[in-house]
Amino acid sequence: MPESAADGRTWLLSGPASSYAVHVTEADELVHLHWGPRIELADAEALAVRPLPDYWAFESPLDGREEYPVEGGARFVRPALSVRTPGRRGTEWTFAGHETEDGEQGDELRLRFRDGVLSVTLHYRMRDDVVERWATLRHEGDDGDGVGDGEGGEPLELLRADSAVWTLPDRDGWRMSQLHGRWAAESRLTRAPLTYGEKVIGSRRGHTGHQHLPWVALDTDATEEHGEVYGCALGWSGSWRIAVAQLPDARVQITGGAGYDDSGLLRLAPGETFTTPVFAGLWTDGGYGGASRAWHAYQRAHVIPDAERDRPVLFNSWEATYFDISEEQQATLARRAAAIGVELFVVDDGWFGARTGDHAGLGDWTPNPDRFPKGLKPLAEYVHALGMQFGIWVEPEMVNADSDLYRAHPDWVQFQPGRKRTELRNQLVLNLAREDVREYLWQRLDTLLSSAPIDYVKWDFNRAFTDAGWPDDPYPQRLWVDHVRALYALLDRLRAAHPGVAFESCSGGGGRIDLGIMSRTDQVWTSDNTDPLDRLAVQHGFSQIHPARVMAAWVTDSPNTQLNGRASSLRFRFVSAMAGVLGVGGDLSEWTEEELAEARRWVDLYKEIRPLVQRGDLHRLRAPEGGLSAVQYVRGDEAVVLAWLQAQRYGEPAPALRLRGLDPTGSYECLETGEVHRGAVLLHHGLRTGLRGDLDAAVIRLRRI
Repeated sequence: MPESAADGRTWLLSGPASSYAVHVTEADELVHLHWGPRIELADAEALAVRPLPDYWAFESPLDGREEYPVEGGARFVRPALSVRTPGRRGTEWTFAGHETEDGEQGDELRLRFRDGVLSVTLHYRMRDDVVERWATLRHEGDDGDGVGDGEGGEPLELLRADSAVWTLPDRDGWRMSQLHGRWAAESRLTRAPLTYGEKVIGSRRGHTGHQHLPWVALDTDATEEHGEVYGCALGWSGSWRIAVAQLPDARVQITGGAGYDDSGLLRLAPGETFTTPVFAGLWTDGGYGGASRAWHAYQRAHVIPDAERDRPVLFNSWEATYFDISEEQQATLARRAAAIGVELFVVDDGWFGARTGDHAGLGDWTPNPDRFPKGLKPLAEYVHALGMQFGIWVEPEMVNADSDLYRAHPDWVQFQPGRKRTELRNQLVLNLAREDVREYLWQRLDTLLSSAPIDYVKWDFNRAFTDAGWPDDPYPQRLWVDHVRALYALLDRLRAAHPGVAFESCSGGGGRIDLGIMSRTDQVWTSDNTDPLDRLAVQHGFSQIHPARVMAAWVTDSPNTQLNGRASSLRFRFVSAMAGVLGVGGDLSEWTEEELAEARRWVDLYKEIRPLVQRGDLHRLRAPEGGLSAVQYVRGDEAVVLAWLQAQRYGEPAPALRLRGLDPTGSYECLETGEVHRGAVLLHHGLRTGLRGDLDAAVIRLRRI
């Protein structure tokens, strides 16, 4: 439960290893006190009485110290809140009180402020050692003093409303980690010294984006297993921005929220409320690896639906058939998939409408009568009879111009009047901010999921916003926010109506991965790049923040015809994909009997180690930077090491790995060799027998004896 000092203006939230403290001054300024190792309330009270520095007129003592800097007054940092009312811009609030609550979602502190008709509530919730922060903005309709001032009936314009601002302690030599990339090369980890000024990452594309994941981490001297790390992750699936600023006095703040620029989020009419997404923060002294394990545990416990259930091994038909599909052909693939141990069979794009290519059919979510004369139900029942679940691919937020939906409702897409409607991948973006569009999608998808025993939906999003206009709306820019809110509401409604259906988030690969979408989906498609060697770098970056429990990874054909033509062994492809939620996406009709038999052995092995991979603690033993790379998962008295050898020169010694996360005094048997190892030793022999040449891989299981 958040602790409150006797003055009612100082608060402390504490987790198992960390604390967070804030204070409201007598001038009603909300200042940051502490974020880091655990402290007591008396320590926070001592910090609260320290005076602010006395700066000359060109600097502000509040800059770098406020919890949520607003626009207005003596402030020169980037404002978290920018509000425009008729004839006035900025905020000058007064403290209105606080509440603490011990609820099902965790212990929450709410700090309330008021500025005329605007009320601002800042929320804090500690979950383990992750602090969740968000803000609620409400138009109260009057000043609350019974005296009308002419503002009560006028809307408020939220130009910017960030979720939170994080303040770091004074340190020398901050270093910033981030995940950057592009399509088919997502989640590339980079670390660089932080310099004076601002470092801004984000998306202005209407979705989370392939270019950056909404996460940053800062440290001064951390290693993989030691040192302080501060991390922040935003839960929003639309356009977003995170700004990391080193101020002139060297203090560092991290500001983040929905929307990329400050041109306007929403208008609030009297009685309306906007709640920002959660911007979560984590402190650890366990290095990068400790930070990752804390993030993973938090998401499994508080974010991912049904995280205690292991995800099934799936087969997806896309790379086997592309758009050229039929019921008989899918049934043939299903028989082969069942024979190698697949548990979930997914029919990808091409089953609906006039969808014989990417030029037509999107928006018409009924089975193609030529390909599925009796709908999807016969195939779904056949797949179930083979002992597998059945899934389908959809892209509800998009429409082709060549579709029945677009011909009937050309005004349902995002567009700018008098401008060309830009098509990317031959498709347009539906305006989900419209109530009629939302209701249409609900009816079509609810009908679809009720028409056949469907267990899984792969939900795709294959283009960014370009013409984000809404000519009939008085405030059209609200669609940037309302599209995401409508997406969340639609997913929530579908999950409630069809609780047995699992959902996967996909956006041309990893273009929509964040804590917001992950709270509504069961797994995510990490990248359209299924080359097993390229995937090691993608998966290494992904693991900095997100757990293997949601990281879908496929075994596809060799050579890789999609991107690079690289050939790789079935062994390497499987071990690469077994580091996450295993799937198969190759053309099984072309695999030899020997390949199918080997695939069955790998699938069986994955099922044995699946609880460790999907629910265990991750230790990154070696990064994929050439030569040997490896990860280790530990759960209870068991561990598994997945290792990949990219290349080895003649004469080099046998590769060795130092195990982590085990009891250093315990004895562990290697199930591959029968040898016994101490928990803290270098692992040689399992690798010597497991890794045999270029682009090779091994799975090494250990059990305490």
